[in-house]
Amino acid sequence: MDSAERLADQLWNRDPATLNRPGRLLLGLARLGYALARDLGSGQLSLRAMSLVYTTLLSLVPLLAVSFSVLKGFGVHNQLEPLLLNALSPLGEGGAEISARIIEFVDRMQVGVLGSLGLGMLLYTVIALIQKIEQAFNYTWRVTRPRPLGQRFTHYLSVLMVGPVLFFSALGVSASLSNAVADLAQLQTLGPLFELARVLAPYAMISLTFAFVYVFVPNTRVRLGSALIGALAAGLLWEIVGGLFATFMAGSTSYAAIYSGLAILILLMIWIYLGWMILLVGASIAFYHQHPEYLSDPRRDPVLSARQRERLALRLATSIAHRHAHGQPPLECAALARQLAVPETQARALLEELEGQGILLRTAQEGFCHVPARNTSSIALDALLDAVHRYPETQGRGAPAPGEGAIDALVEALDAARAETLAGRSLADLVAAIQPDAPARPLQTGADSPSAP
Repeated sequence: MDSAERLADQLWNRDPATLNRPGRLLLGLARLGYALARDLGSGQLSLRAMSLVYTTLLSLVPLLAVSFSVLKGFGVHNQLEPLLLNALSPLGEGGAEISARIIEFVDRMQVGVLGSLGLGMLLYTVIALIQKIEQAFNYTWRVTRPRPLGQRFTHYLSVLMVGPVLFFSALGVSASLSNAVADLAQLQTLGPLFELARVLAPYAMISLTFAFVYVFVPNTRVRLGSALIGALAAGLLWEIVGGLFATFMAGSTSYAAIYSGLAILILLMIWIYLGWMILLVGASIAFYHQHPEYLSDPRRDPVLSARQRERLALRLATSIAHRHAHGQPPLECAALARQLAVPETQARALLEELEGQGILLRTAQEGFCHVPARNTSSIALDALLDAVHRYPETQGRGAPAPGEGAIDALVEALDAARAETLAGRSLADLVAAIQPDAPARPLQTGADSPSAP
């Protein structure tokens, strides 16, 4: 066994339950590092960051114009230029020049003379940016369904109208606290402590901004603790990468020698790209913190075998039927997946299959919740497994192959044997067999997969 195989064995074949707390922490960090390196190496995050660079450059001035119009009504529009200057500070003197030019464009933009078509194009470019950001975050959070059109409109409108007001209000509070801390730093006893707080204030501000984005943008429920973990990591990366960029990139004369007048534009595009990459990496950290079950397999999206799919379908249906039988409200898909310690994407896919086959019924309440479609005593286990086993089977099989008749006979014999074994057994029997307070066992995949279900 070479070093790579030994490392893989230590990462994926170790049971965290057999380790002490520091060992579990180290194993979790090692798996997280592997997952982040794998996601970055696949190129998907880079492609989405590059796409966001183009959309950002296209919609930057319209976005600032809309924000400027909203903020002007609250009398805090003068905070726009310092914020933009701070965001472009790693570009050095070029950042101040770009900031001044952008603010000049925003000042010259008069919404009243644009006309209906011009105003429509302005809003379209801004909404396109928000939609691109949501798509990138949905990819990170394994969300396959976008928001409904009506909900998308109200959500984007709230981002455009309420977001700038909240953000700049927080920025004003932060600036006031920074001034107060600077005055208190003159004290001899507590001066160093307040000076440290003044230095950490920008890091705390950018981290809180990232946390707001992580909670609000993805089309899924993000726990505040996970969002803060990802935001703190992304904020630290922002400060480190910003310092390195200002030192080695913006301060270099080679770009000016090669690209001449276009050098500052090239540096701006690189910095925007790095900024989006940092934001997406922080979102990945938040996702893995909230869904540690995705760190139990070396693949980004674990694949279940046919036997594991059947086992998970039984667990999902039994859990849903048990809650329904005891008068408990149905769990949303994410909560149900956490209870069973399985990836949410796999649970959602099987719930959709069982719903499509008439085994489960989706409720009208908000969220992805299900109840049994009929009395559990009438849901035969053979029919339930057959629904998962055959999905998405179609009638067409193509040209017959040699021995087709013998293969069909064998498959029919296997189906008959299973039907005979499960004859007379229903979902109600599994519900009755559940032990009170029985803990859920994780569904192992990949290298952790046991030899038996």
